[in-house]
Amino acid sequence: MDEVVEQAMAKWPNVPHCFGWMGLSVRGHWYMRDAAAQAAGPFSSKHVGAKGSLLQHEKMIAFIGRNYGCDGIGQWFFQNGPQRVYVELESTPWVLRIGDDFCIHTHTGLPTMCTACFVDEQGWVYMSTPLGLGLVHTLDVVRVANAMESDRWPVTGVLRSDLPVLFSYVVSPAAQQHIALRQQ
Repeated sequence: MDEVVEQAMAKWPNVPHCFGWMGLSVRGHWYMRDAAAQAAGPFSSKHVGAKGSLLQHEKMIAFIGRNYGCDGIGQWFFQNGPQRVYVELESTPWVLRIGDDFCIHTHTGLPTMCTACFVDEQGWVYMSTPLGLGLVHTLDVVRVANAMESDRWPVTGVLRSDLPVLFSYVVSPAAQQHIALRQQ
């Protein structure tokens, strides 16, 4: 975490969390979701405008990546100074890129390794890593197929709908927050 973020957290410890305003796509892109995008539907939906605005500012994307983490109940967030901005996931908390030498990096640039490989009912490929579950980027599926053929990463079938429970992550912290508020 950036030092400036840690300083802001110490200075303002009780800033409310933010839900629904940021999303991570299956391509590893960050999206800002204003009120109109949120009203258009869930981030993972196909509704026009629901994703929001694609972030393209390289320094902002790098800042988000350095300050991306997970809370104790599997909700992923970006620590923006003293405020946690919870992330709506289109699929998994990580999007993984595979190099020609089979090295693995997250969408934020962190190196990691495969501890297990899975394919869902639609043919999407996932890897369990020490950082958490990641979806393999579509451009790298051929590399994974080559690795599977050589038994580098044996594959197991899985249902996509089971992944959040199996790997302890929350796809929509905003929906979970909404449920928690209704129960109060």
